Formats: sequence, structure tokens, C-alpha cells
Amino acid sequence: MYLARRFTGLIGPPIMMTSKERILTALHKGTPDRLPVTAHQWQGYHLDKYLNGISDLEAFRKLGMDAQVQYFPDMGQFWLVDADYSKTSTSEWRDEVTEVSKEPDHRVNHHTIHTPEGTLTYKTEGDRKTTWITEYLIKHDEDVELIRKYMPVPTLDHGPLSVLYDELGDSGIMRGFVWGDQAGCWQHAACLMDITELIFAAIDRPEWVHSLLQALLEKKLRFVEGMKGAKFDVIETGGGAASSTVISPDLHEEFCTPYDRQIHDALHEHGFLVSYHTCGGTVGIEEHIVANGCDISETLAPVSIGGNQEPWEFAAKIDGRLALIGGIDQYNTVAEGVDDEFIRIKVREVFEKVGSKGGYVCSLSDHFFETPVEKLEAYVAAARECVY
Repeated sequence: MYLARRFTGLIGPPIMMTSKERILTALHKGTPDRLPVTAHQWQGYHLDKYLNGISDLEAFRKLGMDAQVQYFPDMGQFWLVDADYSKTSTSEWRDEVTEVSKEPDHRVNHHTIHTPEGTLTYKTEGDRKTTWITEYLIKHDEDVELIRKYMPVPTLDHGPLSVLYDELGDSGIMRGFVWGDQAGCWQHAACLMDITELIFAAIDRPEWVHSLLQALLEKKLRFVEGMKGAKFDVIETGGGAASSTVISPDLHEEFCTPYDRQIHDALHEHGFLVSYHTCGGTVGIEEHIVANGCDISETLAPVSIGGNQEPWEFAAKIDGRLALIGGIDQYNTVAEGVDDEFIRIKVREVFEKVGSKGGYVCSLSDHFFETPVEKLEAYVAAARECVY
């Protein structure tokens, strides 16, 4: 009861919170002891190059951040170059992979998927930093039926998750996803076919797009059912393809909100907090984000890093109805920030304009790769000065 009341901000915070308490207090729209400071995710490239290959949890602890550890196994991200394709293959969906190149800076995989009623193909490439799709899975309207009938949904193995959760302890929160290349149905569809073609189809053949989204929704809800009792603090949904930098608010309302809402309702039935990811493109979809039933909106990418409004502009429109995560330009403010004072001023600005009343977790708004450790230390130091 004490923790539940603390998270809602109904009683004053203690002198010192653990990182887990600090983040969860903010995510329940309460006021923690100080501003939580974190990163959206830690990339293997940065850990290897700048931190001697330590784990993301070790990196959070080393830098003095409030940890957000992302759990990736069993989430069914088919297109990743280094994925375990044996977990995404069945007797009716056999993913045959040809490794064209294993070079770390030019990895190339060609996939042929065999089903009882036809064959699908897709191609991916990657380097040490990331992965991208060079040939999309869906090429014909009828491919949706193969996806509906045969694309497998993995089962979440709670054992390894529980081990990692216990290792995390009070250092922060455990984050998970919903099955698929992206958690949202529209966002997942944008990994299965070219986004421009998907947008044209939504305008010209909306019934077909809805049939694709419904097929993905049914699979995601099946995965969510298997998440019951899993040791996650927050489940991230959404994805950048539904941002208003990519599609219009009208398209978002028709092709995202109804599906997002069903996923979020199912997650809430299992007691999970839900964070909706939009990569900063939020102008015109603020009310849609509230309407989809999420608890948290992220990543509040500033205009300087590709967002279409500043974090405090979005926060003013939300007016405390959702908790917020993000807001710090990981490149221009931190990686390329001119000095520690510049970083401190930028962090203080976001604290005062977005987080002064609580309900806010200060985070780098997206991935970072070539960021010196001393710049990250300056960012953390600046945020830790922001006390309620």
C-alpha cells in the first residue's frame, strides 16, 4: 500500500529512492526524490567500442543511470540479421536462410519461407550498428493469407526473464515488447511491406490493409496472453511508422488507434504499464495517443533530432494525462554537445518545462553510437542535479 500511494504522488517521497522506485513513481505520474535519468536502449556497438563489452545493466550502473533494461528474446523479430531463426520456424513456416555475407560491417541474409500453400521471400542487411530490410516479405495481396495461417507466434519463456529481473533488482525497470518486428500492428506491417506502398494501400484498398492488421493483431493478442505473470515493469508498444512524421493523423486514427487500444487493454488485464513509442512525430496525434489507452508516451524526440514539436509542447497538450519518457537529443545535446555546461542547460530546460511536476523520466530520445563516455557522464550529472 505504501508503494502504491507513493507511485500516485499522494504522499511525499522519501529522502532517497532506489532507481526502480524512482522510475516507477514517475511512470505512475508521481513525484520522485529527483529526476530519473536513463537511456532508451543501450546498443551493443557502443558497449563494445566504449565500455569494453560490458552488459547494458552494467553500463547503467557504471554511469549512475536509472536502468531501463530491454528484454529481447522470444519477441519474434524476424528481420534481425543475427536473430535465431530456428525460433521463427515451424513445419508450416520454414525460414530457410542463405548467409550471403558474414562480414561484421556488411552482413547479408536472404530468406525463403516455405509454407504449405506458397513461398515468401525477404532480404536483410546489417552492420555493427543496426539492421535494415532490403526486400520486403509482402509482394502480393494474397500473401496476407499465408501470414494469417502460418506465421508462427513464439511463446515467451519466463525462466530467463525471471533470472534477468532478479539480477536487475532495484537498479531500474525491466521493459518488454509485444511479439513482432514492431509492437504495433501498423508498425509491424511497415516491416513486412514498403511504407509508401502501405500508405497507398490504406487509401486505395483500406479493407485489405485492415485484413493484414487484423491478422497481426490476433497473433499479438495470442502472445500477450502468454505474457501473463511475466516479470516486466513496462511493455513498449507502437513504433516510428505511426508517427505523424510518417502518416497523417487521419490514417493514424483509422489504422493504428483501434488496434493499439485492443493490445493495451489486453496488457492492462495482466497488470502491465504500457508505453507508446512514436519517435517524436506527435503533432496532430496527441489525442489519439491518449485514446489508445497507453499509460506513458515516449520518446519525445526534440525538433533538433527529427521530432515535429518540442517535448514541452507535447507535454502541454497532454496536460498530465500520461507519464512521459525521453526528451533529450542524444546527438546534438549529448554526443556533440560543446561542453558540460551546454548539456546541463539543455537538461535543466527539459526538467523545468516537462518534468517540474513529476510524471517524467529524463531519457536520451533514441539510440546512440559514437557518444564519448564523458559526455554521458555529464548528461547524468546534470539530470541528478534536478531535485524535486
